[in-house]
Amino acid sequence: MERQTNIAVFGLGSMGMGLAKSLLRAGHRVHGFDLNPDAVARFAGEGGAPGQVTDIAAELDAVMVVVLNAAQTESVLFGQSGIAEMLKPGAVIIACATVAPQFARAMEARAQKLGLHYLDAPISGGAAKAAQGELTIMASGTPDAFAAADAALDATAQKLFRLGDCAGPGSAMKAVNQLLAGVHIAAAAEAVTFGMTQGVEPEQTLEVISQCAGSSWMFENRVPHIVDADYTPRSSVNIWPKDLGIVLDIAKEARFSAPLAAAALQQFLAAAGSGHGDEDDAAVAKVYARNAGLELP
Repeated sequence: MERQTNIAVFGLGSMGMGLAKSLLRAGHRVHGFDLNPDAVARFAGEGGAPGQVTDIAAELDAVMVVVLNAAQTESVLFGQSGIAEMLKPGAVIIACATVAPQFARAMEARAQKLGLHYLDAPISGGAAKAAQGELTIMASGTPDAFAAADAALDATAQKLFRLGDCAGPGSAMKAVNQLLAGVHIAAAAEAVTFGMTQGVEPEQTLEVISQCAGSSWMFENRVPHIVDADYTPRSSVNIWPKDLGIVLDIAKEARFSAPLAAAALQQFLAAAGSGHGDEDDAAVAKVYARNAGLELP
């Protein structure tokens, strides 16, 4: 790294905290902001730089927005006390939330009017990969936006895909990923509980199917949570009504039928409606177990 970059991370949840720590390890000056004061204090204790947004905004080279959705992204950037108008020309906004492509394009246009670069940069890999600086980032934006974001991307991504020279393609690819990921989690839960109806215990299903063609990354990652009865949220049930909802909104706009995504969405909605929304997304298995009269580990 030729110089220290001054970066702010907005959103210090499990992914944002990991990203922020990875930036610190790479030697950058990093400010962390979140609505949860405990998260802000925790990051400050890790070496996060001090200062209120209004005091440090003009010094920032890059802003990483790692919040839940489009509404929160827009609020951070352009809402009351939004950061965008405080940034110096040439600073880059790196937007990491799962959003619709048309939203990403709209944010890019607003940023460019202020002389800012905008990188549409959804992330994948989970909290553990975020903490290790080994995320997959599906990015799109102008060559200048990529150049301005280079130091932050180097510190946080193991794999960076450059998917286009304007905002939109990055978010489109993230929607493809989320369609598969959501369906695969629901399918894994369905398979494990289906096996139970035939006397096959979840740990047996995990052991065997992990070595068979029916496996998936999500199967191997989430089924251990079911086997261990550990629903501590690494990624919560509540994420999926949002993300699969975005997938289906995009599909509707494209007049594309996505019945598997729609079926998975209904299972996550049922899990959230049954009080499991804040649990790990593997808890979607509880819907299948309840409906079949099964008792999970």
